[in-house]
Amino acid sequence: MPYIMLGAAIALEIMATTLLKASVGFTKLLPSIGSVSLYIICFFIFSKALNSINLGVAYATWCAGGIVATALISAVIFGQRVNGVGIFALVLIVVGCVVLNLFGSAQG
Repeated sequence: MPYIMLGAAIALEIMATTLLKASVGFTKLLPSIGSVSLYIICFFIFSKALNSINLGVAYATWCAGGIVATALISAVIFGQRVNGVGIFALVLIVVGCVVLNLFGSAQG
């Protein structure tokens, strides 16, 4: 269940960040309200996931998921390009997150 909550927090953060871009610097009301609301819900759910998941692992997973998904969304929805070095960096983020999840947390 904690990882389901973490996944929900990641999904909400991705939606909130996408709406943040669509809010055009908080000049459009509905995307602004949606972004802030989703961030609040996201942080609440993330805080509940932290009751059972190591902070370092949870935060790294949350960040990596958000970074990779947001980069893909920015390319698909907003037409922003990612070059080869950027793609390599995204792969490194994912690999680092997987290694951290598998080996970076002391059992105890």
